[in-house]
Amino acid sequence: MRVAVGMSGGVDSSVTALLLKEQGHEVIGVTLRFHTVEACEVNGTHNVCCSPKDVQDAARVAKRLGIPHLTFSWEKIFKSRVIDYFVKEYLRGRTPNPCAVCNREVKTGFFARYLKQVAEIDKLATGHYAKIEKEGEHYVIKRPKDRKRDQTYFLSLVRKEDLPLLTFPLGDLTKEEVREIARKHGLEVANKRDSQEVCFLMGKSPGEYLEEIVGKREGLIKHVSGKVLGKHEGVYRFTIGQRRGLGVSYGKPVYVVELDPKTNTVIVGEEEYLYNDKLLVRDINFHVPMEEWKEVSAQIRYRHKPVPVERIEKKDEGYIVKFREEVRGITPGQVVAFYEGDKLLGGAIIEDAVK
Repeated sequence: MRVAVGMSGGVDSSVTALLLKEQGHEVIGVTLRFHTVEACEVNGTHNVCCSPKDVQDAARVAKRLGIPHLTFSWEKIFKSRVIDYFVKEYLRGRTPNPCAVCNREVKTGFFARYLKQVAEIDKLATGHYAKIEKEGEHYVIKRPKDRKRDQTYFLSLVRKEDLPLLTFPLGDLTKEEVREIARKHGLEVANKRDSQEVCFLMGKSPGEYLEEIVGKREGLIKHVSGKVLGKHEGVYRFTIGQRRGLGVSYGKPVYVVELDPKTNTVIVGEEEYLYNDKLLVRDINFHVPMEEWKEVSAQIRYRHKPVPVERIEKKDEGYIVKFREEVRGITPGQVVAFYEGDKLLGGAIIEDAVK
């Protein structure tokens, strides 16, 4: 089988390539370059991915493994499909998930389709901690052995038609097992730190990054009662559920409960205002047809515990997801991933909480 491996220069993708070569596949290392700057060294530590140094690390590993290595300069594609989307969403008062969108539009789903067309690959392998299996007529993604590294949430927007082109060889391994394999084979990246930031932010917070692009956009911070509590320098500096850094005093803890970009207002309130049992999505990216969904749970943020879903109703405006209990901090722009046990059923982008 001809397998392209998306090599980021880290230990996970490096071991992915090693394992596939050991299995006897024709392996080609491929790296996407999104940045040509050297600004990825943050506070003296290398903790963001896709930098020029990462490209060099990927090439070194490929050479050591004896496989060809190709680099694709996709700065313009990445900017138009991920960075521009990120900026527009924040300016709409939403909190986007650029990694999930990137997996769909650039480095995973789309890249697999592209390589199928131009290089006739059978599969694109990545270092995601996830499993992919065929069940009946469907390819489905499942949670991995290493639950602490579970990346299925970020794959929930990948299109169903792209799933047959993907493989995740690390699904049955833990992170420490992966590092041990790398050390055993003398890979230089065996102890390389994981990427910890959104790559294009270069160590900045979203607010700092956006201020450099659009400047300060001052507005009011109001309590849900309508009382003005202070001013802010841009709604893009805030997200639903935020408590720290508000710069206002109310005599008791308050949290961001709504962002109104039309009036440039940040609305805060007590924690009780963060809870709701319904949300709206415009569309759902189905990995499994909805008529086959049974005991469904939904995860509204990466680190959130999945919550049982009572029902999903199709309406003119989209789908209303009703939970069996109230959840905290439903955030427009974030991803909601749907599961049945360990199986990923699909995902969607949250439009809003429903009162």
